[in-house]
Amino acid sequence: MEIEPTKSELEILQVLWHHGPSTVRFVNDKLNEQKRAVQYTSTLKLMQIMAEKQMLTRDESQMKHIYIPLIEEGQTKEFLLEKFVDNMYNGSSSSLVMQLLGNKKTSKEEISELRALLDEFDKNNA
Repeated sequence: MEIEPTKSELEILQVLWHHGPSTVRFVNDKLNEQKRAVQYTSTLKLMQIMAEKQMLTRDESQMKHIYIPLIEEGQTKEFLLEKFVDNMYNGSSSSLVMQLLGNKKTSKEEISELRALLDEFDKNNA
């Protein structure tokens, strides 16, 4: 069974995936730079809960505890995206892509990248 992080847990994981193993203080500071004001004690408690859920592990060998993600970024994002596509687009990734392309101005460069990606996909599945 895949672990499904909450929105707040995902925000913490994003910091750890991007910056590597970190202290609660570092994660809290990054969250405050990116989002609304987050209390240190709230971040600490949530990271302790995430460790209990086996999303994180804690290195206690130093004075400041370092938290390390136990769940892999790519697998987690793939799982969450698959669930989103299943729930919102009845499992149709093409419907999702069409919605995305229809809702924003897509640059010529982005369209070229998509064409190249589709060409590569065709070659690999021929």
